[in-house]
Amino acid sequence: MIEIKVVPLQNDYYFYGMRKIIGVASGGYTSEHAISKKSGQVVFEALKDSKYDCYQIDINLSSWTVIDHSGIKYPLNQESFSFEKEGQPIEFDCVVNMIHGAPGENGELAAYLEERNIAHTSCDAEMAALTYDKRACLKVANAHGFTSAKRLSVNKGDEPSAETVHEQVGFPCFVKANRAGSSFGVYKVMNAQELPAALQGAFKEDEEILIEAALEGREITVGVLEWKGKVYVLPITEIISENDFFDYEAKYEGKSQEITPASLPEAWEAAARKMAKELYTTLGLKGITRTEFIFQDGIPHLLEVNTIPGMTLQSIIPQQAEAAGISLSELITGVIDQSLMKKA
Repeated sequence: MIEIKVVPLQNDYYFYGMRKIIGVASGGYTSEHAISKKSGQVVFEALKDSKYDCYQIDINLSSWTVIDHSGIKYPLNQESFSFEKEGQPIEFDCVVNMIHGAPGENGELAAYLEERNIAHTSCDAEMAALTYDKRACLKVANAHGFTSAKRLSVNKGDEPSAETVHEQVGFPCFVKANRAGSSFGVYKVMNAQELPAALQGAFKEDEEILIEAALEGREITVGVLEWKGKVYVLPITEIISENDFFDYEAKYEGKSQEITPASLPEAWEAAARKMAKELYTTLGLKGITRTEFIFQDGIPHLLEVNTIPGMTLQSIIPQQAEAAGISLSELITGVIDQSLMKKA
């Protein structure tokens, strides 16, 4: 029997010179499908001339498909997570998870890949499920000493009265779908009269929602990743929305100013960077994350943790990488390298 050896070369891993097979997964089953596809396309193009052999993986409810650089499509075997090309079986060495929402951001895809011993760039299944659940994530973060706004957890069929919301959270407040992203199912409620419509809209995205006090202050978002063996904090972005908050229009249709690097008081910046890094390590996160805060009285209050941040041309992480002098190709390649080295 011929023994196949793994040969390390400049921190990359090859089987006798064969390039690693990388899949960029996008799509998914939620309202974020279209945004995920855009993120996946940007990442795929960024890896086009990389050292890896890359393919797109389109995951939706009706089919799972692999697409090569020529646009040729191949059915993906969902049992083995492999496909055939020109009569040869192709297996993935690592998957770049760009699926916002289910099944990528909630841990389903991570669990599926981990069962098949395939490396991936997102956090482990357990932590993905935790961070996707805003209510659970904030509860755990609070237990570790991280500060957040007052909030109320609500399930469909058990809607609170406006009086209860006023007493426990106050107006204005935010009504948020518990397990959704890209500001789908998020409403700023100024008074009791606006509450029923906001609850109805949020429940269209999830049967669990979060009602949160609307903090007034400077909003920032902090990218964190494991980079070359160390936890690295990217330059901070301050968000100034033209709308009432950082909603879909502000995120994707240019209705906001995104200032990178943010011009913050030195103590504020240090506190935000420290909190974002500690949260990353405390929760045992992996890959690229983006954590959002609002400053109140100089203290960063945690809003949420995004473990599959957007990578579209309008997204914040690419802006932060550029401010750090890191190209998107370098950023994604570094995350892939990290995932492969951990698995080797």
